[in-house]
Amino acid sequence: MNKSPLLVALALALSGCQTVTTLDSDSQVATQANQQLEGASPNDINNALMVNAQYQQVDPDEQEAPVFDDVWERIRYQLSIEIPQNRPVVTERNYYARHQAYLDRISKRAEPYLHFIVEEVEKREMPIEIALLPIVESAFDPFGYSNRSASGIWQFMPATGERFDLKQNWWYDGRRDIVQSTRAALDYLSYLHKTLEGDWLNAIAAYNSGEGRLMRAIKKNRKKHLPTDFWSLDLPSETTAYVPKLLALADLLKRSDDFNVTWQPVINAQVVEVVDVGSQIDLALAADMADMTLTELYRLNPGFNRWATDPNGPHSLLLPVDKAEEFSQKLANTDVKNRLRWQRYIVVRGDSLSVIAKKFTTSSSAIRSLNKLKSNTIKVGQELLVPLTDGAINSEHLPKQMRLAANKATRTKLSHTVKSGDTLWDISREYDVTMDELAKWNKLKKNSVLRLNQKLTVYKSANKPQATASTNRTITYKVRRGDSLARIASKFNLSVNEIIKWNNLAGQKYLQPGQKLKLKVDVRSS
Repeated sequence: MNKSPLLVALALALSGCQTVTTLDSDSQVATQANQQLEGASPNDINNALMVNAQYQQVDPDEQEAPVFDDVWERIRYQLSIEIPQNRPVVTERNYYARHQAYLDRISKRAEPYLHFIVEEVEKREMPIEIALLPIVESAFDPFGYSNRSASGIWQFMPATGERFDLKQNWWYDGRRDIVQSTRAALDYLSYLHKTLEGDWLNAIAAYNSGEGRLMRAIKKNRKKHLPTDFWSLDLPSETTAYVPKLLALADLLKRSDDFNVTWQPVINAQVVEVVDVGSQIDLALAADMADMTLTELYRLNPGFNRWATDPNGPHSLLLPVDKAEEFSQKLANTDVKNRLRWQRYIVVRGDSLSVIAKKFTTSSSAIRSLNKLKSNTIKVGQELLVPLTDGAINSEHLPKQMRLAANKATRTKLSHTVKSGDTLWDISREYDVTMDELAKWNKLKKNSVLRLNQKLTVYKSANKPQATASTNRTITYKVRRGDSLARIASKFNLSVNEIIKWNNLAGQKYLQPGQKLKLKVDVRSS
């Protein structure tokens, strides 16, 4: 009696769990199958099939996930967006491939942030290519600033930042906060992906130009019965280059050997940790507690504009994981009232909280918070505690427990003689102070014209960390219709004389639309 092919297959299943041997021919397979089936009941066959299926099935949870030492390798393993080898992508890829030093700088800047960003992208199951977007946006510069006032590694515009709950005030700019801006950027991209019908390239393009611009381009193509993918849309030149830049970087990472480029390793481990400090804290004091320089602390926490955290929050700091525990212990042993450097001040006639705040380069809310005031009402003779900045400190008014901290911040009084071409900007950079401080010490306005040989008072700290130097950026501004020097100066918190000097505009009465100006801005005050 001939056995059917089905029964032969079942017999093979019965023998599947036995030791595997090498068979010489198909006939031997058939013979063994027939022998296995002799006397086997339907239940025996069914049970054997079930056991065999369980034996052969691989539990996905038991599969070992690849382990990477380098975050770039972790990203490379997950790259999934198709990369067309068209002219825009090839052009951008060739450009990056010719600039190895630039890629090296990218890796160095990304070291503290990249692992966190990759983790956030993976949590949301978004394309891993999005972790490369800060390269296109800001080259991972935490103080990146554009001529359109976009700021941070994700280059949020002020209005878009507000839309995604990024706080922006005198003390703090959430667009530069690494943790908050990353989450806001991914929220925005997720929203764009959903709004633009699940097309990631269009979502990424919309991140650059705005969803309104993308939706108009899509609508235009639909009316003409044309495709609505990114490559088919009529978009601004900046956007048409934006997506190819991201794809070019992904291609260089995916095929780095083919293009003879190297991605300097970035450790694939958590290197920073968010620590809740619970209240306002002097950043110089926080740096001391964390055994860091103030510059290092600012680079991890670029969202803070001033010498202390915002009195109304956020009350958190990003710190290296190997310093977080010791910092937390020191913080727990420091009374809240000693987390700020302050001095006693007696209210005089004509004072208000805003007047006192301006005098000490702080805010009304900080004074109100420190003194537990329920309103802005104060009276002559009232004693207030006033938070201190980096300015000159009158230590005799400090209680004993604060004098040591105050002495660290004390500055030496110097006199500067104005030279030909000097501006407040130039002098403030020379002495590493702010324009606001320099103007206040000399009772000047920030746009005041300086006189040759004029004497200016400067309070210079010999041991002040170079925290502000990294926040200065030179940008190119394209003049628009209706612009004037005064309007541009006001927009970027500069003086007209500075713009004239930097661009050799002496004697030029009018600006022309399209004219390009070089501006030197401090991103924390612009």
